[in-house]
Amino acid sequence: MINENPYVVCFGEVLWDIFPQGSKAGGAPFNAAYNIYKSGTDVKMLSRVGNDELGSKLLKQIEGWGLTTEYIQIDEEKPTSTVVAKIDEHNEATYDIINHVAWDYIEFLPEHESLISNAEAFVFGSLSARNEKTRETLFKLLELARLKIFDVNFRPPFIDINLIKELLHKADIVKMNKAEMKQIMQFLSEEYKSEDESAAYIQNHFNIKEIVLTKGSKGARYFVENHNYGFTAVPITIVDTVGSGDSFLAGFISKRIQNKSPEEIMTEAISLGAFITSKAGACPDYTKEEFQKFKVNNEI
Repeated sequence: MINENPYVVCFGEVLWDIFPQGSKAGGAPFNAAYNIYKSGTDVKMLSRVGNDELGSKLLKQIEGWGLTTEYIQIDEEKPTSTVVAKIDEHNEATYDIINHVAWDYIEFLPEHESLISNAEAFVFGSLSARNEKTRETLFKLLELARLKIFDVNFRPPFIDINLIKELLHKADIVKMNKAEMKQIMQFLSEEYKSEDESAAYIQNHFNIKEIVLTKGSKGARYFVENHNYGFTAVPITIVDTVGSGDSFLAGFISKRIQNKSPEEIMTEAISLGAFITSKAGACPDYTKEEFQKFKVNNEI
């Protein structure tokens, strides 16, 4: 059945990233949702915020961008999530992620059945499942999803080897960076030899249809069943890398749900990732036309 109004569901953390220069709405699945929406695809964010000033401010911000907050729950006890982000001299970000916040307690509700089963794709990461309540909800939702896209996105100290393995078993498509690929091989007690061998091993071990490997300035790889494709990065001046992987994923998803060719899918992913990296923050204000102009100017 063709969905007349195709949409994607992103599940997990919405929060305030607190930078030295101020606070910005964030969270990996939300960053992806924002940029999927900017690409012209409808998206639903499934999360939870506190019944507090930061929560109401966050909901207002999200609605102001045009995204629906219909599936963002409000917690009467737990606070809205905040993350202290630090940018180093290489423009790389590290995060101090506070535990036991609202998105750790996302509830499974009856309306989620049709929401998830009718979505073109269901996007999730491992961080959101760090605590039992949201983990239970995630596993129920995964049983309903048609296309399950796992963004590995390791965030120490919240890395549970057994949980990662379970989520890999359930995923149709997995996005990871090279450090995460090496770590997964280590979890499996296998020696990392090459990208190709590791991707093949992970695909076979977990029965994963597609793996997307991001490599920053060295481009990206796309492993689709028995085929693999390599793509070079777009040369840009880096403003910061906050959300660059999330925007890459957004570009990937926007074309993947349209069943475009691997070349079209990955070109969009690399282009959007580069475009966002050339701007400040994970959710900068931009139009679809500005992004298209960026692609033309960079001969993409």
